[in-house]
Amino acid sequence: QGDAGMATIKTAQGELTLPVMPVPGQKRNTVGVALGYGKGYEGDRLVGLNAFPYTTVSNGTICYANYSVDVVKAEGEYPLASSQTHHTMMGRKIVNETTIDVYKNGKDGYNEQMMLSDAYGEKKKPTDINLWADHPVETFGHRWGMAIDLNTCTGCSACVTACGSENNVPIVGRDEVKRNRTMFWMRIDRYFSSDMSKEVAEQSEGEVGAVEMYAKMEKPSMYPQVVHQPVMCQHCNHAPCETVCPVAATTHSSEGLNHMAYNRCVGTRYCANNCPYKVRRFNWFQYDTYRKFTGINPAQDDLGRMVLNPDVTVRSRGVMEKCSMCIQRIQAGKLEAKKQGEKVQDGAIQTACSSACPTNAITFGDINDNNHTVNTLSKDDRMYHLLEEVGTQPNIMYLTKVRNNNSKEA
Repeated sequence: QGDAGMATIKTAQGELTLPVMPVPGQKRNTVGVALGYGKGYEGDRLVGLNAFPYTTVSNGTICYANYSVDVVKAEGEYPLASSQTHHTMMGRKIVNETTIDVYKNGKDGYNEQMMLSDAYGEKKKPTDINLWADHPVETFGHRWGMAIDLNTCTGCSACVTACGSENNVPIVGRDEVKRNRTMFWMRIDRYFSSDMSKEVAEQSEGEVGAVEMYAKMEKPSMYPQVVHQPVMCQHCNHAPCETVCPVAATTHSSEGLNHMAYNRCVGTRYCANNCPYKVRRFNWFQYDTYRKFTGINPAQDDLGRMVLNPDVTVRSRGVMEKCSMCIQRIQAGKLEAKKQGEKVQDGAIQTACSSACPTNAITFGDINDNNHTVNTLSKDDRMYHLLEEVGTQPNIMYLTKVRNNNSKEA
């Protein structure tokens, strides 16, 4: 969040004046420009410029690079809005990554079992230290879960778009995002990592994380690398949100899902305060009718309302909402399997995000069914849970990102 400076990019094809945001990893003396939607200005507000005319043609093929460019500082500022307010993991195991060499030496080198001390100082697994009795999700019936492979996620956000379309997630616009009132049911967190040595870190004089620090990294092996992590409701088996809701609007199902009863919610927001993953959203307005969102939310248009999914309720002002693991698709898939007189087959039910992922980074299924891929992935050495030390016992699993750095300069 904040105001960005402006710069004018001059090429033989013309010029563009755009806001500038420094990003770690951008090669020095270069700029990256998003192609944009081409809307231009709405009054004094910049809503996107078309950068396609500034591409070049090489051997009859469009080349998304232009080498005859002048970049000049321009007057004015542009307010930036970001749905991610944190860019560091603060030493926590949020994105777990390793190199291929460490990976070959076994799980203990990159994904060691986390141990916590109980009240008597005895080291135990987080699953062995509970305040409440376990839900019987591992003993009978379905246990719906999801595995997300950080190796194959490219951060394209197709899952975010699919989730919004499937579940009637309201579009609230930049002004609300600047107020940290995002409504996305899932988000893509982006972190930067680097193989910088201890010496380089010490020379940075405490500026670890500052953009200027990366300019001191001369070897390609020290260039910062980006990693993307999809985050949605983790559907915890010990959900902190469930224990603080005074009206039991959020409850746990026998199949491992964290449910929301919207007509019971009174909007205390205790659940959002108690969620360690910050994936719950509060409806500050009636987005489909309030005049502030007339030009932003398509649900206020008669034609736009036709794209709403009739299988998912449109939430009202004053309630909490979050990822439902596409419960409407789960119920439809279970009913179809019942009509066929068989068990739910692997891949028969897909959430909106898993079906839209172009790299198959998201795998959905029944963790209790040995024939489901997600069951196999739950036992993979790369598997870990987000913020496992909190003891929430999520049904969402992540697979450690493994980088092959052998081709880099030593």
